[in-house]
Amino acid sequence: MSTILEVKHLTKKFDDNEVLKDVSFELKKGETLAVIGSSGSGKSTLLRCLNHLSPPDSGQILLEGVNINTPEIDINSIRADMGFVFQDFNLFTHLNILENVMFGPLRVRGLSKKQARQIAAAEIKRVGMIDKIDSYPAQLSGGQQQRISIARALALKPKLILFDEPTSALDPELTGEVLSVMTALANEGMTAIVVTHEMGFARSVADKVIFIDQGLIVEQGEPKIMFATPRHERTRLFLSNFVRLE
Repeated sequence: MSTILEVKHLTKKFDDNEVLKDVSFELKKGETLAVIGSSGSGKSTLLRCLNHLSPPDSGQILLEGVNINTPEIDINSIRADMGFVFQDFNLFTHLNILENVMFGPLRVRGLSKKQARQIAAAEIKRVGMIDKIDSYPAQLSGGQQQRISIARALALKPKLILFDEPTSALDPELTGEVLSVMTALANEGMTAIVVTHEMGFARSVADKVIFIDQGLIVEQGEPKIMFATPRHERTRLFLSNFVRLE
């Protein structure tokens, strides 16, 4: 598989607080990368740096070999190529579900209404929500809203999708339906980076796992190896908390 994303020596500071420290990793096309770590470790900041919602201070972000961490890059085009699924859905409350998912193809990709409608309907069906196509966000459960957020990201036909703790705002009984959609996408070969506290998902679905602690990548590798025999004591301590809870 070809490398779609390569991150080299990424750093990010907020005032004197260095949130990301010399972060480097790569992602191949079709892979799912799970990013795990304690709250405040820099996981979400990493995602926001990748698509410049929070521009990094230094380092390279190579998307299909092109460094996108440069002033001359069209960042709106890059954000279209990196779909983003937020914790809190971020749907337009005044638009119905079809209109929410059509928004990106229309406004960002410049497609016709007919093309945008066809793509939106297909992606809404893909996440199992076609029966809610005329509903409004307030009429949906949190899990349903998050599935529509995923459809909205998919409708842009991105090169990869960034998931920022997509189940953290959901009740436990709604988490499963969102993870089911994400698992199906991974099985279909969608390239994704998933910041998550769902260790079961990271262990069984991800191709690679990165463990971040205090802005540093402490360990990265295949989940079956990292979860069974972590090399670093900090990783062992973090994972042991989840083992006790399961």
